[in-house]
Amino acid sequence: MWQGVLCGLLAGAMWGMVFIVPAFLTSFTALEMACGRYIAYGVIAAGLMLPRLPALLRRLDRGDVAAMIKHALAGNIVYYTLLALGVRLAGVSATSLIIGVLPISVTLMGQKDHGSVPLKQLMLPLLLVAAGIACINVDVFTHDPGHGAPLADKLLGVMCAVGALLCWTWYSVDNARYLKRNPHFSSGEWSALYGVSSGLIALAVALPALALYHADVTGAGAAASGRDWTLFWIVNGLLALGASVIGNHLWNVASRKVPLTLSGQLILFETLFALLYGFIYKQQLPRGLEVAAMVLLAVGVMWSVRIHALDDTSGAHAG
Repeated sequence: MWQGVLCGLLAGAMWGMVFIVPAFLTSFTALEMACGRYIAYGVIAAGLMLPRLPALLRRLDRGDVAAMIKHALAGNIVYYTLLALGVRLAGVSATSLIIGVLPISVTLMGQKDHGSVPLKQLMLPLLLVAAGIACINVDVFTHDPGHGAPLADKLLGVMCAVGALLCWTWYSVDNARYLKRNPHFSSGEWSALYGVSSGLIALAVALPALALYHADVTGAGAAASGRDWTLFWIVNGLLALGASVIGNHLWNVASRKVPLTLSGQLILFETLFALLYGFIYKQQLPRGLEVAAMVLLAVGVMWSVRIHALDDTSGAHAG
C-alpha cells in the first residue's frame, strides 16, 4: 500500500504542471490545448511501446477497447477541455472550488468497493480535507475575485467545471475498478494503450476543430496572430511526457495497490503540487490561508493513509 501512496504522490507532482500550462498558451482555445496535449501523449506512448505495440493490440478484446475509449474521453479530452473552459469563463476561484471536491467525490463513490474503509472511520480526515479546500478557496475569492465576465458566461463556466468534476470522478473510479478486474495488462501496458487511444481520439477531434477555426477567422477577415505553434508543441510535448505518460503510469500503479477510499484522497497531492508550482511561477511566498490549507490537506491525507494501513494490518492478522 505504501508503494501505492508514493506512486500517487509522484503522479500528483506530474499532474500539478497542468495548471500553469494555460499561462504559456493564452492565444489557443481550450479544445486546441486538450487536443495538442493528447496527440503528443499518443505519439510518445506509441513510440515508447513501438516494438511491443502490435502484440499488445492483438491482446485487446472488445471490452478493453470500449473501456479505453470511454476513459480517454472522460478522463482526458472532455475533462481537460471543460476544466480550461471553466477557468476562462468563471475564473480560477469558482473552478478551483468545484474541482477541489474531487478527493471527496472519488472517496464517496468508491465506498462500496472491496477493501474500502467504512466512511465513519474517515470522517475526521475528510473534515480536515474539506477545511483545507475551504481555506484554499477563501483565499482565492479574497485575492482573486475573478474577471468581469457576463453572468451567463460565469454560469456556463460553473457548469463546465461541474462537468469536469463529474468526468474525472467517474474516470478515476471506473479505471481503478477495471484495472483490478483485468490484470492481463500491466500498469505500463495499459497506460501506453490508453495514451495511443487518447491520441487517436484527439486527432479525430482536432482535424475538424482546426478546420472550423480556420474558416471562422478567414470568414471574419482576421488572422490568428500571436499563435506560436512551436511553443505550443514544445509545451504540450513536455506536458504529455510528464503529466500523461509518467503521471498516468504512476497513477495506474497506485490504483492497483490502494483502496478507492484512499486513492480519492491521494488526488490531493495534485492540488499541493499545483500550489507549489504556482508559488514558484509567481515568485512569491504562500499567504497564511494557503499555508493553513496545505497543512490541513497534508495532515488529512496522511491520517487517512494511517487508518488504511491499520485496517490493512488488522485484516492481514484476521486472515
